[in-house]
Amino acid sequence: MSDAAALIRIADALERMSPAPLSAPDFSTEDAFVWHTAPDRLEPVAKVNRVAIELLVGVNRSRDTLLDNTLQFARGLPANNALLWGARGMGKSSLVKAVHAEVLRRGEALKIVEVQREDLPSISRLLGLLRAAPHRFLLFCDDLSFSHDDQHYKSLKAVLDGGIEGRPDNVVFYATSNRRHLMPRDMIENERSSAINPSEAVEEKVSLSDRFGLWLGFHPCDQDEYLAMIRGYCDAYGVTIDDDTLRREAIEWQATRGARSGRVAWQYFVDLAGRKGVTLG
Repeated sequence: MSDAAALIRIADALERMSPAPLSAPDFSTEDAFVWHTAPDRLEPVAKVNRVAIELLVGVNRSRDTLLDNTLQFARGLPANNALLWGARGMGKSSLVKAVHAEVLRRGEALKIVEVQREDLPSISRLLGLLRAAPHRFLLFCDDLSFSHDDQHYKSLKAVLDGGIEGRPDNVVFYATSNRRHLMPRDMIENERSSAINPSEAVEEKVSLSDRFGLWLGFHPCDQDEYLAMIRGYCDAYGVTIDDDTLRREAIEWQATRGARSGRVAWQYFVDLAGRKGVTLG
C-alpha cells in the first residue's frame, strides 16, 4: 500500500472517530423535538402526545404559575427553571406539554425539546447547538431522579447554572420528578448518618433541586376531583354516560388499581370510550 493510500485510510478512520460537528435542524418545520445521542441529533415531532390544558383538573395553582412563567420566557422576559414534583400520575408531564400548547395557541413562538435522563451527560453539546439558534427553547426532562452513585446530576448543573458561559438566554429547563430533592429520602438519611460531616454529605445532590426557581407540588386527588377528571374527558370527547353509572364504574376501577390519580382516571376513560365505540384521535 502506498503512503498516500495509507494516509487516506488513516484520515477516514479519524473522521469516523470524530464526526463533523452537529448541524442545527430546520427549527421552523416543527415546534417539538427530541434529543438523541450516538449520534447527536434533534428529531422533530410532528404530533405531540398531550391533552388540552382545560382538561387538567385539581392543579389550577400550578397550572397558572407555570403558564405565567412560560409566557414570560416566550416573550423574552426573565423566567425560572421549574421542578414539578409529587404524586405519580397527577399530571406533571401532561401540564408541561399542555402549557407549551397553550403558549403556542396564544401566538407566542416557543420550541420544546425533550431530553432523556440518561442523555444528560450530552447536555452541554445540546446547549451549544441551541445557543446559536434564533428561537426560544423549553428543555423538558420527565421523571428525573438520581441514585447515590449517579453522576448525571453534575451534567444537569450546566443547564441550571451554566458554568462560565452561563445558561443560554434562549433556554429554560423544566423537569418532573416524584421526589422533591431528586433522590430517595432513605438515601439522604443513610448518607447523613454514615458521613464524617453529615451536613455536607448530601449537600451537593440535595442542593441541585434548590437551583430550580419554581417548585410546583402535586398531591393525590380526592374522589370528587377524580370523578371530575373523568366527566371532563367524557364531555370533551362526546362520551355519553349517566352520573350514577360513571361513579359506580370509576370507583370500582380505582379500587382494582389500588390508587386514585389523573392517570387512573384517564385509563378508566380510555376503557369507557372503547366500550362506547368512541375514537380518541
